[in-house]
Amino acid sequence: MTEAKLNILVTGGAGFLGRAIVNELLDANSPLGIQSLRVFDVKVQGEFNSELVQYIHGDVCHPEEINRACSGIDLVIHTAAIVDWGTKSPKEVYQTNYEGTKNVIEACKLNKVPMLVYTSSLDVVMTGKPLVNIDESEPYATKHLNMYCESKCLAEQLVLSENGAHFKTCALRPADIWGEEDPYHILPLIQMAKGGLYTRIGDGTALSQHVYSGNMAWAHVLVAKALMDGNENVRGKAYFITDTESSNFFTFFDDIILKCGYKIRPRNLWLPKGLTYVLGAISEYIAFLVRPIYYYNPKLSRFAVMYTTTDFTFNAEKAKQDFDFTPKYSKEESLQRTISFFKKR
Repeated sequence: MTEAKLNILVTGGAGFLGRAIVNELLDANSPLGIQSLRVFDVKVQGEFNSELVQYIHGDVCHPEEINRACSGIDLVIHTAAIVDWGTKSPKEVYQTNYEGTKNVIEACKLNKVPMLVYTSSLDVVMTGKPLVNIDESEPYATKHLNMYCESKCLAEQLVLSENGAHFKTCALRPADIWGEEDPYHILPLIQMAKGGLYTRIGDGTALSQHVYSGNMAWAHVLVAKALMDGNENVRGKAYFITDTESSNFFTFFDDIILKCGYKIRPRNLWLPKGLTYVLGAISEYIAFLVRPIYYYNPKLSRFAVMYTTTDFTFNAEKAKQDFDFTPKYSKEESLQRTISFFKKR
């Protein structure tokens, strides 16, 4: 019996994670049969070497655009979001991450799309205090640290609440995503290394989790397959996704920076958490003073200090149990692919 082929829409499909998801869907060994694949994004069209791909330039903040994109679709994978919250105003972040998700859900309903997989965030449970070896029973944060955290939390709750008999939904919460084309971690650290002053925050003892972009994309494919197959375990559920043991944020990426061929100078400069927290507060205050003239959020903020110096660990056991998630790419292969990419660049 021939497996049904799906018409799939990936919002944010030209972004860092979105491209990885598209590549996994197009892989010859993908467990999902594909009839067509639409990539919906505000970015300039990227190159996708497949006749199955149709690129649609659009914005989830515009209901009519996402509504047209959902016509005839069987599965929506919704990754579109403002991730780099530090460069946008809270209003913009809320509009894209929450109101945009509302628009996606309404478009799914209008077009009778039966399945929606939402890319959420581990930040939905982040409180600023250490969270050690938590699982999906951890409650949502009641007070959020910034609009990114709040908007993703509201959007995840909305997506999961919409799960029903004719509309299957679920959400994935990635750890820090890294890999080829990583614009959020590796590229800024490379730029810092090239600048000649490579600094870290804290004392190197705080632990966090990471996930390779290919494995995060693979998790989306597997959970979509579970929805398609009628797996009741995943419906209306959210899952943490990681593929590594816990490690310090900076030491994890130091290894990649060095293997990409860059020198870290000074070799072992760590700025105390208390000092950088104060500097972050000062940076935020300066940004507040100039805001009537020029809007920006400083790269050094109290949130950035907290994020990199506070324990936040979990595992992907529930994802393994409910939809058989195991990493497709080993750490060695993930490193090789990533290092090769940045060496060429």
